[in-house]
Amino acid sequence: MNFAIDPTLQALQAKTRRFIDEVVRRYETDPRQDAHGPHEALRDELVAQAREWGLLSPHAGTELGGMGLSHIAKAIVFEEAGYSALGPVAMNIHAPDEGNIHLLEVVASPAQRKRWLRPLVEGTVRSCFCMTEPAPGAGSDPSMLRTTARRDGDDYVISGTKWFITGAEGAGFAIIMARIEDGEATMFLADMNQPGVKIERLMDSLDSCFTGGHCVVHFDGLRVPADAVLGEVGQGLRYAQVRLAPARLTHCMRWLGQARRAHDEAVAYVSEREAFGKRLIEHEGVGFQLADNEMDLHSARLTIWHCAWLLDQGQKGRHESSVAKVLCSEALWRVVDRSVQVLGGSGVTGERVVSRIFRDMRAFRIYDGPSETHRWSIARHIDRQHNPARFR
Repeated sequence: MNFAIDPTLQALQAKTRRFIDEVVRRYETDPRQDAHGPHEALRDELVAQAREWGLLSPHAGTELGGMGLSHIAKAIVFEEAGYSALGPVAMNIHAPDEGNIHLLEVVASPAQRKRWLRPLVEGTVRSCFCMTEPAPGAGSDPSMLRTTARRDGDDYVISGTKWFITGAEGAGFAIIMARIEDGEATMFLADMNQPGVKIERLMDSLDSCFTGGHCVVHFDGLRVPADAVLGEVGQGLRYAQVRLAPARLTHCMRWLGQARRAHDEAVAYVSEREAFGKRLIEHEGVGFQLADNEMDLHSARLTIWHCAWLLDQGQKGRHESSVAKVLCSEALWRVVDRSVQVLGGSGVTGERVVSRIFRDMRAFRIYDGPSETHRWSIARHIDRQHNPARFR
């Protein structure tokens, strides 16, 4: 593995860092954002700025106007973008659109790419991914999928309820996971502004970084044509892994930037603030926490780069992405938690960005599978490696 950054990538890293510092951070106190994320007007303005800088949708293929970044390149650029919560929004590399772009590039038909993928890459529409359901439906266990798609002539009729659907409010289209009549999970593409689609409510949550918030979405006899099936009928669960394995890793990349920001804020504060006759950083109780931060940031970055390298080598990376998701989400949470602690009273107020990062970061241990589900998957992998006969 050679993790040396070539000059072209170094230049892109520096350009992204300048864009975040000179443009995006000015918007962090913009009033056009609330508990459910940046408003559409703010998002549109940020996207326009990224487009002007030539940094919009850099992960998309070059034929679509992106840069066709490798996974290693994404690790570097996404970390820089994540230094501000608004950076991924501006560059159109935030969830769920980033993962949906990847999925559509791999699976969508030419007609679907023209109708749904290209506008998504151009930043003129947003999307959502409708898989998670309220109990007793699918959550960490996708086999519990209850949303149905019934064939009716040349159409499918979709019925069911999804919840915690990120970005649904204001999304132009959805990728919907539903079970067809033979029981097989299938993905469908559907415009959101049509009969049969109802956003029942926005859900309150700890985080506030996604435009469109998190929603409960109800499909009541939503009619979609057969050519709106994404990929092949019955392959929905397989396609979910096409999307989720890289998406878990890009979550880690973006949140690494946020954790680094929290650490930098803490270091700047304790380097100047004095107590008991010396700067806070000179107190071991503070300095050791910052040292632990450095080690967690380093281990998270190496884990991300290793997993990215494996994906660039053509490996599926499902097991490795689970390892990365748990290791990074928990390590980066520790970084932010320590940063709040050494910032003291200011760390738990709106005076500093770290309090917002703290709220957003806590949710990261849940998104794209909670740590417990990934640990179960990792344990299954260990069992399969050491006891292959049991899995034949």
